Amino acid sequence: MKNWTKLLLLAIMPALFFTSCDDDDDDLDLLENTAQVMVIHASPDAPAVDLYVDNQKVNPSALNYPNNTGYLELEAGTRNIKVTPAGADVSSAVINADVDLDEDVAYSVFAADVVSSIEPVVLVDNLAEPATGKAHVRFVHLSPDAPTVDIAVQNGPVLFSDIEFKEGTAFMPVDAGTYNLEVRPAGSTSVVLSPTVNLVEGGIYTIFAKGFVTPPSGNSNALGAEVIVNN
Repeated sequence: MKNWTKLLLLAIMPALFFTSCDDDDDDLDLLENTAQVMVIHASPDAPAVDLYVDNQKVNPSALNYPNNTGYLELEAGTRNIKVTPAGADVSSAVINADVDLDEDVAYSVFAADVVSSIEPVVLVDNLAEPATGKAHVRFVHLSPDAPTVDIAVQNGPVLFSDIEFKEGTAFMPVDAGTYNLEVRPAGSTSVVLSPTVNLVEGGIYTIFAKGFVTPPSGNSNALGAEVIVNN
């Protein structure tokens, strides 16, 4: 079951939002009503970006492909998000959107597709603790020129099937351990990518396919897999 929706923004970046105390107290208190947001740069030909929340720049350094921010707290509610090319002024924003964030919900926001068609893929992250001896894992297909794929364990079962570009799966419980995975065109036994992943007991992981099957001229971002630790 797919547990993601699309929002009209490129990305959300780390920030801790503070609220002032009364005039008699110079201290600042963290806002209690927050959401967790991780942003992942998954567009293989897009430049680095800067991000603004409510017109305040929130990234200390530009976000580059295929890095992520880790989870950071944003105030829940409606936030205004602006995205600019790295180093540009906020007036140069290429994205300007109001985004609703629910309290106590974790999100992963992937900037996906080629730069000429870039758009966000937003997943709501289930961070429930895995059972004893288990890890949780999901797969997100973010390779722009790759076909619909199946994800299987080498010499073992298919874990996820018929995953289209810009689609993600729900988290699945698996036995903790090291796995040799195979990414195959859907319904095929041909292997286009074979990442090895170590899933630690109690860990929650996102594996996403990145890069190009056939990189365009001048681009070195070939098909690969990136592993994100969600807890």
